[in-house]
Amino acid sequence: MVLKTGILRDEIFLKHLPGDGCPDTPKRLKDLYAMLDAPDMQGIFVDIPAQKAKKEDILLFHTQDYFEKIARTKGKELIAFTADTHACEDSFDAALYASGGLLNAISMVTAKKIVNAFALIRPPGHHAEKSRAMGYCLFNHVALGAAFARKHLKLGKVLILDWDIHHGNGTQHAFERDPHVLFFSVHQAGLFPGTGSFTDTGAGEGEGYTINLPIPKGYGDAEYVAIIDRLLRPVAEQFAPDLILVSAGFDTHTDDPMGGMEMTARGFAGMTASLKKIADTVCGGQLVMSLEGGYNCEALAESVRAVLREMAGITCCNVSAMAAKSDKKKMAFVTRRCTDVHKHCWNFI
Repeated sequence: MVLKTGILRDEIFLKHLPGDGCPDTPKRLKDLYAMLDAPDMQGIFVDIPAQKAKKEDILLFHTQDYFEKIARTKGKELIAFTADTHACEDSFDAALYASGGLLNAISMVTAKKIVNAFALIRPPGHHAEKSRAMGYCLFNHVALGAAFARKHLKLGKVLILDWDIHHGNGTQHAFERDPHVLFFSVHQAGLFPGTGSFTDTGAGEGEGYTINLPIPKGYGDAEYVAIIDRLLRPVAEQFAPDLILVSAGFDTHTDDPMGGMEMTARGFAGMTASLKKIADTVCGGQLVMSLEGGYNCEALAESVRAVLREMAGITCCNVSAMAAKSDKKKMAFVTRRCTDVHKHCWNFI
């Protein structure tokens, strides 16, 4: 039996209303869900049931006090945690279903019920710290997913790739002392939240298991694909994780208002193709993505569509050909900085 790609979608995620002016609007998912209902996307995917995370699931990373702080927002009008991070009456439930749904997706992939999965959820998660909401994020879904996979699914090692334009500070901090979870982030230098420098490599036993690539604006499809293929791949093959999780932000798209990258849907498909090859090599294809940023709704829907069709094997990008078109100066910069910092831990090919 050929396993299908699983998709997590649910109306609960549309009920998180973070207030006027917040770029994380329900329209992001409405447009994605409409894209999924198009005729050429029918019969390809399996629905992953959304399920509510239990309190003990959230406490795998977040503190008891923080859980209760978010819980108290239920049924209340707009509550601000920071200038840009708010919760409404349904935000607590939406965040619980987002985390729980991702845990369900991970469980289904590791149980070989589906080949891989994409959780199309909101609010996003990668900025949420152990006891602090920030950057539109309430619970850190990917951090909880990695912790859940280690504790309850008994997986030895997890690789987290964060390709959002912003650094996933919360996810890094969750595992920076843990050699069993490798965090690899490629993000635009100088943006919110200001963390994730090249020399930020983890601490204690986790030294070397955090790899940050803060790159200047102007990197596009070929460069991102080359980074995955030439820098992440050799590390992943040496680390040999049992599962790959992706904080999949789409705000690196050239039409996104958040930054200055030049990605298109084709580049996201190329990164996915490279990741699939890595996952097939190291962990039996066990790959789960979770939606983070991406604030141009049209670009987001087009890009997620390209990723999903690549995950499902409908398309198959030529990774080597795409990477070969990368700008040599841009790649020399990021390759040199990365290898200088990490050569004592990893052999880069």
